[in-house]
This record gives sequence, C-alpha cells and structure tokens, in this order.
Amino acid sequence: MSGIVAVILAGGQARRLGGVDKALLSLGGRTLLARALACVAPRVDGVALSANGAPARFAPYGLTVLQDAQPGLGPLSGVLAGLVWARARGAAALLSLPVDTPFAPPDLVMRLAPAPAVACWQGRQHHLVALWPVSFTASLAGMLAADGKHRVSDALALCGARAVEFDAADDPFLNINTPDELRRAEDRLRAGDCLPRQPA
Repeated sequence: MSGIVAVILAGGQARRLGGVDKALLSLGGRTLLARALACVAPRVDGVALSANGAPARFAPYGLTVLQDAQPGLGPLSGVLAGLVWARARGAAALLSLPVDTPFAPPDLVMRLAPAPAVACWQGRQHHLVALWPVSFTASLAGMLAADGKHRVSDALALCGARAVEFDAADDPFLNINTPDELRRAEDRLRAGDCLPRQPA
C-alpha cells in the first residue's frame, strides 16, 4: 500500500520468557520475526526493526535496525524511532506491530488504513498494532519528553486514532509473553489456525 512503511517492535526484555531474544524465538519452526515479516512486508513500502542491543544478530533478515529514539521510555520510544525513520523515507504512515503477535491477519494494513487507527478484538484495543500518521512525529516526541507516564493509549488518543474491530474466533493479536502463552500458540498452530505465509 503506497506511502505506508512498518516497524516491527522487538525492544522488550522478555523477562517472563527467561530473557530470550523474542524476535528469534521459534514458533512452528519459524522465528517470530520471520512470521511478522511474512505478514507485513508484502503489503508495505519498507520494514524496519526496533530492537536494542547488537544489530548484527538480525543481519540475515536484511532489515534496518532502529535503536530507541528515547531509551527507557517503553514501546512508544520504538514507535517514535519508526516514525523518524518513516519520515526520512517520505512515507505518510507507519504500521507498528509487536514481534510477538504471530497471528496478525494478512489484511491488517488494508483494514487499518487510513491512519490513525488501532486494531481491536472483542472491544479490546491492541495498542501497539496501530497505523500512525508520520505527521504525528513531533507530537509524540513532545509527549515522551514530558514528565510522567507514557501510555500507548494516551498517544493513540492524542493522535485521534479510530478503533478498527477484527472479527475472529480467537484473538488475532495474541501476544506471547510467557511459556504458557507460547505453548498455547503452538497448540493453536497445530489446530490449523491460519498464519501468514512467508513470501517466496
């Protein structure tokens, strides 16, 4: 979709998974990063990865690796880094997708456009599955520079994001944060849940 790029958010420390590199965690024989790329890469004009630490570990994926724009401020710092990158590319909007969301539907970008928008399932917002206007970059930077808590829901409200409901029997935006959630995702995969295929 013209004018839209994506950032895959992989900056979390995955403490409840023993501190593993969540982007490289295997689900059904493929890494979570590979699954996220299969979902978004064919449908946007470029993809970057928001991740801290040594970027060389992601070299096989050929992605631009973005460090947090304002370290220590949570996932919105990754979104801001993505927006800065998107603006430099001349994009109009940025899709953010957490790397641990392996069941995101292939029509995600099409359904969320135009920005700003956030994905919902059964009335619950999945705050980081969102389409952000690049024009929001300065406002988000100002929000993060201010004292206080920096909640993703507040940023979405500030940019006027509309909620987009996704109908599915199971949550298409399930996050994998614990060993139990990883086991549930494996069970879901074995049960035949549709996952985006890796592009040829």
